[in-house]
Amino acid sequence: MPLALVTGASAGIGFQLARQLAERGYDLVAVGASGRIADLGDRIDGVEVIPVQADLSTAQGVDRVWAAVEATGRLLDVACLNAGRSLGGAFLDTDLDDELAMLALNVTGQVRLAKHVVRHMAPRRAGHLLVTTSCSALTPTPYESIYGPTRSFMLSFAEGLREEMKEHGVVVTALLPGATATDFHQTAGMGATKFGSNDWKNDPALVARQGLDALFADQDHVIGGDQATREDAALNRTLSDPVKAAKFAEASRPQA
Repeated sequence: MPLALVTGASAGIGFQLARQLAERGYDLVAVGASGRIADLGDRIDGVEVIPVQADLSTAQGVDRVWAAVEATGRLLDVACLNAGRSLGGAFLDTDLDDELAMLALNVTGQVRLAKHVVRHMAPRRAGHLLVTTSCSALTPTPYESIYGPTRSFMLSFAEGLREEMKEHGVVVTALLPGATATDFHQTAGMGATKFGSNDWKNDPALVARQGLDALFADQDHVIGGDQATREDAALNRTLSDPVKAAKFAEASRPQA
């Protein structure tokens, strides 16, 4: 059976990516930061699941993941770099160490792991790499002032890497989810914002399916979500940054 790597696989979009890859016949190296990853094999049937608990904000954590891939002795066919988190609140008030840790996870850790992945795939001129970024890459993100730029970085990185890897036969696709019904915003401390409610958000199973369909169709990128999400993303490509910033702040500013 082919082999896939999925980071951030314990829950949310990452879990759905792992589950749907298993349904497509892929064994999994599944990565999570917490102990929840250990029982992933009990939640996904029919394939081999190798759980890896690792902190991808550190070089040691990335090395731990790649060592697990190499220990399989198998070729990696698909990699979904999906790990990431946010931190809500006014930049005046947020903790600098928390922001630096987020940068290390969302950007540095992703780049470190991507380096391993493409150097593994390029010599055999085959492989698929899905990079999860966000619709937040398309707008300033006040009250998530560091998160949005990390997603913009990853979108630009994925699109540039895609062009480089064409000559090596490796497909790179960026997945830009809109707001999705997971614990993402609660974990970011944004429960007191519009983003705190999951009632209006996209189904993570839908977002994961759109990402995988786009990856295997060799698409540059895909907006993850419903028609309203796609329309909002298209609008963000036309509005000025000040207008987008004010619009985003309406949803991200903590409510009294």
